Parts: sequence; C-alpha cells; structure tokens
Amino acid sequence: MAKTNGKSQADPRELDLEHELPASNEVDEAGRGPSAESGTPSSETPELQKIRAEPDTLLDRLARLQAEFENARKRAAREQQEFRDFATADAIKALLPAIDSFERALNAPASQPSEFRNGVELIYKQLQDALGKLGVRPVPAKGEPFDPHVHEAIEMVETTDRPDHQVMDELQRGYRLKDRLLRPAMVRVAKNSKH
Repeated sequence: MAKTNGKSQADPRELDLEHELPASNEVDEAGRGPSAESGTPSSETPELQKIRAEPDTLLDRLARLQAEFENARKRAAREQQEFRDFATADAIKALLPAIDSFERALNAPASQPSEFRNGVELIYKQLQDALGKLGVRPVPAKGEPFDPHVHEAIEMVETTDRPDHQVMDELQRGYRLKDRLLRPAMVRVAKNSKH
C-alpha cells in the first residue's frame, strides 16, 4: 500500500479478499455460473433453455392428463349407473300390471276357490309375458337330458322307466336372460343302470 499525505491509498493491484467478486468464468458452490446468480441473461442457447423448461411442461401435461382420465372414469361410472337405473325402471314397469292384478285378486271376495285359482293363473301368465318381453326364458328341464350347464341335480333316482341321466322332475324352474343363465333348474335325475 502506498502512502500519500499521511493517508494510505490502495494499490489497484492489491486484492481486497473480503470484498472480492468472482471472476467471470468461476462457478459457485451450486454449480452455477455468475449469470445464474446475478440474474443477468446467460449465454445459454435457446435449445438449452427449452430443454431445461421441458420437465415442467411434461409434468403439467401429465397432471392435466391424469385429471382428464379421472373425470372420464367418473363420467363412465355415472353413465353406467344411469343405464342400470333406466333398465331397472323398464323391468319394474313391465311387472306393475301383474302386481295390480294381484292386488285386485286379493281385494275381491272369492266366492269359490276355483275362481281364485283361475285369477292366480291369469296373473302367472301376465308375469311370464312380462318376463318374456324383457328377454327372460325358462330353462327346459323335465324330460330333457341332464345338462350340468343349466341344471342342478338335487337327487339321483334309481329307475328303469326312464333313460339314464334324463331329468325326471323339475323342483324349481331355471331361467335365462337371452344367452345368460340367471339360475339353473333344480331337478331330479334318473339313474338307470341298464342303459
């Protein structure tokens, strides 16, 4: 340090280590150059800036796609429920006339048991017609060969009157909805050891 007029003057070649600024090509502890620290435009190329911004863009797109997928899933579930409700309402409407007939039969005085039976048979036919309009069909059973896909054997009966594995009796009727089995027919099956 040079002294003039009793005051010390700093030599421009001497360094003030406490207030020294890094050289332009030095890198800070985080691995960034001076331009990143100082906020001045860097010497990065537009391609490099685009690459650095790409992860944020991709994350934003991913979040949007996830939200769209979740909304589509909820919409599909809501539409399925609405369709089920609509189909159930149609099925119930088809059965209402039979319920009305049951109510009339129960409220009417029955002078003879045969009249009551005839009324119940008519209601049964109404129900069968309503189910038929919905696509429900009974599974053929009595006299048919036993089919484990549509029949459920409750009992095997030893007999010589029927062929082996023929359905002798139907204990509970089975039903199909178009090609889908709703419930199998519960049956007794012949066991003929001579055939």
